Amino acid sequence: MKTAYIIKGFRTAVGKAPRGTFRFKRPDELASETIEYLLKQVPELDVKRIDDVIVGNAMPEAEQGLNVGRLISLMGTNSNDVAGVTVNRYCASGLETISMATAKIQAGMADCIIAGGVESMSYIPMGGYRPVPNYKSAKEGHEDYYWGMGLTAEAVADQYKISREDQDAFSYQSHMKALHAVDNNIFEEDIAPIHVEQIFLDKNGKRTVRNYTAKTDEGPRRGTSVEALSKLRPVFANNGSVTAGNSSQMSDGAAFVLVMSEKMVKELNLEPIARMISYAAVGVEPRIMGIGPVAAVPKALSQAGLKLKDIELFELNEAFASQSLAVIRELGLNKDIVNVNGGAIALGHPLGCTGAKLSVQLFNEMRRRNQKYGLVTMCVGTGQGAAGVYELLK
Repeated sequence: MKTAYIIKGFRTAVGKAPRGTFRFKRPDELASETIEYLLKQVPELDVKRIDDVIVGNAMPEAEQGLNVGRLISLMGTNSNDVAGVTVNRYCASGLETISMATAKIQAGMADCIIAGGVESMSYIPMGGYRPVPNYKSAKEGHEDYYWGMGLTAEAVADQYKISREDQDAFSYQSHMKALHAVDNNIFEEDIAPIHVEQIFLDKNGKRTVRNYTAKTDEGPRRGTSVEALSKLRPVFANNGSVTAGNSSQMSDGAAFVLVMSEKMVKELNLEPIARMISYAAVGVEPRIMGIGPVAAVPKALSQAGLKLKDIELFELNEAFASQSLAVIRELGLNKDIVNVNGGAIALGHPLGCTGAKLSVQLFNEMRRRNQKYGLVTMCVGTGQGAAGVYELLK
């Protein structure tokens, strides 16, 4: 089996949906400009040698439809010669694409692939514009196939005895860690600066154009407190514990990595930063989809020939505080090495982008800490979990 290496990776800042910095930025533009920035950092690479662009997206319709992966390939590489494909494993889509790129290169089917994901929750609502559940499945008792994620978070909180107080405390810590990271420019190396043009009418009705560069995550809430979080009402169930404050934020963002064969790495005299050494996707009961990482992490570790104690840093997607705490407790994770710079509750969760975004963050934080093994994991809608194990090389 051949070896696949990750050369570089970048993400955008994460914008708040639907009224944040990227509310007027189409997702295909957001993704293609991220890829353009990525390619500028590897001038040795002729774009015509890129075999494919694999784009994760959770709601592939409207501005994210029409095989948005191919459109992003055309726009981002400025070449007709580079193929493009769209992949959907909901919240794990961005991680899935990196695993696909790695597997294709290991199999000798490609030498150079751009992989990642994009999501605009400002443009496309959660669930898309026209979800059509299968009535027969629901009638047969499988209505949880179509549950909103908030209901699954409530089910996890109930089954795994996660209190409202613990959820709010976890959310507060996510914000505090994220604010510390933002204030200390921890994410500066991660982020591809994106140009934004906003056209609007001012208070006098005059057409106004505003241009700026987006390079700071919008999600972390300054001034929040456990007390403020505790006053929020449950939004998914009567007498529930899941609120807007202890759930991940709707977000816009893109992230991509460049994956390359050992042969091409040597030919271009490049220095890789990491490699994905295993990836696992598993199924769990849809009703408690948030517990997915509990099944996925052991499988990914077994594939990698590693133990839980070998992992020095975790990026666990914080879909909800209830499921994050359940996963941490069930796996016995050391909280001190989980989401050290905050998670999706504070920083946002741009669905199909998230797996690639967390990977980019992991690489840079592991380098700062001089670590070797890290892991990205998340739960996935309709009852799945995904986990990818990385080895840092630089």
